[in-house]
Amino acid sequence: MENQWHATTIDNVESALHTNQTTGLETKEANRRLHENGRNELPERKKDSEMKKFILHFNDVLIYVLLAAALITALLGHYIDTSVILLVTIINAFIGYIQESQAEKALSGIKAMLSLSANVRRNGERLEMEAAEVVVGDVVVLSAGDKVPADIRLIEAHNLRVEESALTGESTAVDKQTDVLDTDTVLNDRTNMVFSGTSVAAGSGVGIVTATGPATELGKINEAMAAVEYTQTPLLRQIAAFGKTIALFVVGIAVVMFLFGYLFRGFAAGELLLSVIALAVAAIPEGLPAILSIILAIGVKRMARRNAIIRSLPSVETLGSVSVICSDKTGTLTKNEMTVTTVETTTGSYSVTGTGYAPEGEIVPNAETGNEASPVLERFLACVQTCNDASLRQDDDGQWTIDGDPTDGCFLTLVRKTTLDLPRYTVVSKIPFDSEYKYMAVLAETNGKRVLFVKGAPDQIFAMAEQNSDVPFDRVHWEKQMSARANSGERVLAAGYKEMPAQADSIGHHDLAKGVTFLGLAGIVDPPREEAIAAVQACKKAGIQVKMITGDHGDTAKAIGKQLGIGDGAKALTGKELDQMSDEELDEAATNTHIFARTSPENKLRLVKSLQKQGHICAMTGDGVNDAAALKRADIGVAMGIKGTEVTKDAAKMVLADDNFQTIVHAVEEGRRVYDNVKKTILFILPTNGAGGILIVASIFLGMSMPLTPVQILWVNMVVAITVSLGLAFEQLERGAMQRPPRNPKAKLLSPYYLFRITAVSAMIGIGTLWMNHFMQTRGYEGSTLQTIILQMFVMAQLFYMFNCRSELDFAFNRSFFQNKVAFAVAFLLLLLQLALTYIPFMNTVFQTTPLTVGQWAIPILMGLFVFTVVEIEKRITKTLSQNSR
Repeated sequence: MENQWHATTIDNVESALHTNQTTGLETKEANRRLHENGRNELPERKKDSEMKKFILHFNDVLIYVLLAAALITALLGHYIDTSVILLVTIINAFIGYIQESQAEKALSGIKAMLSLSANVRRNGERLEMEAAEVVVGDVVVLSAGDKVPADIRLIEAHNLRVEESALTGESTAVDKQTDVLDTDTVLNDRTNMVFSGTSVAAGSGVGIVTATGPATELGKINEAMAAVEYTQTPLLRQIAAFGKTIALFVVGIAVVMFLFGYLFRGFAAGELLLSVIALAVAAIPEGLPAILSIILAIGVKRMARRNAIIRSLPSVETLGSVSVICSDKTGTLTKNEMTVTTVETTTGSYSVTGTGYAPEGEIVPNAETGNEASPVLERFLACVQTCNDASLRQDDDGQWTIDGDPTDGCFLTLVRKTTLDLPRYTVVSKIPFDSEYKYMAVLAETNGKRVLFVKGAPDQIFAMAEQNSDVPFDRVHWEKQMSARANSGERVLAAGYKEMPAQADSIGHHDLAKGVTFLGLAGIVDPPREEAIAAVQACKKAGIQVKMITGDHGDTAKAIGKQLGIGDGAKALTGKELDQMSDEELDEAATNTHIFARTSPENKLRLVKSLQKQGHICAMTGDGVNDAAALKRADIGVAMGIKGTEVTKDAAKMVLADDNFQTIVHAVEEGRRVYDNVKKTILFILPTNGAGGILIVASIFLGMSMPLTPVQILWVNMVVAITVSLGLAFEQLERGAMQRPPRNPKAKLLSPYYLFRITAVSAMIGIGTLWMNHFMQTRGYEGSTLQTIILQMFVMAQLFYMFNCRSELDFAFNRSFFQNKVAFAVAFLLLLLQLALTYIPFMNTVFQTTPLTVGQWAIPILMGLFVFTVVEIEKRITKTLSQNSR
């Protein structure tokens, strides 16, 4: 019977759970169930220790090679080399550890939503107790403002309305009742149930607890989140594969060169081991993980200034490759603020401007209505103002909010938009709204006259108006008007009135049986965000699909989607239809359908998985608990910062501080900029490694002494590369970046042209340095002086090459040359570091360098100019050939 309580009679629920709906459980039995089933809490998840998190940052194949190199140098007694190599690996680990923002808080976020106390019946008495001690079978009493402590089958409901948007995505409070429902009724429509973590908006109720803790719908979401693993980003997948390839290649070359040097060149084993270590250190881009973290961190700061808070560094880059955004509707694409947009009375029709609860806008008569104030409109507004249980207020920060039902609240906003001087009524008697009869009525008085106002479902008000023989009522006409409004995605309410005797002091349902005069209809929407419409269009231009996945009704979703530019306004699939689909059918639906309505958390998660299976990089936006599992599974989860629940924010990788869908477009833009700059950085760093590898391999092959020591090569690779690479991290967005389609996540990190450039520059620097080393030896240079000059040649070649890399094919000296001031700042910093390396005694000792004369600096500078000039000539030739081939 589990999960079918909504399809079970109250008596059968009582019998199955061995409880009594009048007296509740006995204390002894309740304690037994608490001991047997555990407390009404969500289970704690074991977290890794801080030390384990730190150590995991050494789990990289490139780091393994460096650690092996450190061990060998220690065995050979070269402790300075060992210390520097270990220092490099520790710095890398600390950067990763400090930047890490993957701490899982989703569980505590969900637990914070749970009720702290509950009112239950035990031993025939009502008592307040800790919500964690509620057990299955307890009879719980609910009142307005309560948080629901567990999943409950209702046995009494008195005007009970429950706010479930955080769990189901419904934009309005749900009317509850006690009747049995069909077995296949979806979660959103189980009106005889209330669920853990939701809250009572109005009325009161009593129910029997059917599930606690992990067994609740909220607990299932938590379990689904625990089972969902974060997917690795495209860039990290590529970098990981790239690192393994480099490591295998370097180790293979090192083994071959060791055997070759030992067998054919007669090197001593110890000397050869140091050379092979130098080769490994030279060829491995150990600075790459650090510079990637720094580039991503810069992207995080830039996005924070644009109201996008990134909780996971790689998510910045992932946004640049997103091909599908699955967006929740309520509070994400729409304002989650009910708004009256049309009013149609018996004497005229009106459009209402302005959206949300702020009373900004006006009631504008349509052309055929005329501009004269209508008594019917005046009475309609007086009706919806008086027949109302909400209040409208402005917070200290200027935001307008409502207390009470959102539908009542939007009518108060409507009234504030009129210029009419409405009479003030005093409520004498009231019939509260109830889902059983679907209307609310009040007896009100002004200036000694009493009138009955009624507001509610159109079919109920139509039936009342038909019974008024004094005033003709064309029900067919008004049903057509109602259908037209509903098909536009509007929720429709009607209003009427009846003159009452001055001595009347109470009203009942019988007073509505005759004499009610129909006033008109109001069309209500949860309006789309204006900025969301522009954001959807911008996503389309960038080649990104936008799909709406909501818990709302299909007609409403289609109408809102059409206004936003999502879908055609005619096609939508419901969660029930998705449940009946096979995986293959779902794959086709996920591709060809853009509107999904009445969806469950499982539907959302399944759709995300389907899209990912088809090769899409998938983003999921949302603000409710029901979105959390899908947000966690998505390549990039985006939560709303203002209206989003804490669990949603903690499950997401990005939080929008302004709840503005437009911010997602800015995030995609930043993601594409970051990826372009990462590629430029790789294009810049790898020739350093390639040149170092060529230098050492050629030295062993030719039987020459090593031009640079392992520590000196580490200086070039780690310190110099990171310093100069920072200049590329601040490059601006490439022209046309937001008009190109998302990149293929399966595309190789390095294009054929990038491989050509890296190989060519590596050979140019490596072979050029080797030739210069030999040439200078013939001129009498040796020892630390020769090594210092060769080291400075490497550095100057990289410094000048950085300016080549700022643009892939365009000439370096273009209109944006001076825009990136950071590039010049890091160039200056690099020069200071190189001067320190050359002239500070401590640095001379550690890195085996020596001071140079002014004339000796000419050789490194000429080397840099040579590399810069040759690369610029190559870029010009490549660009010309590329344009001619189109």
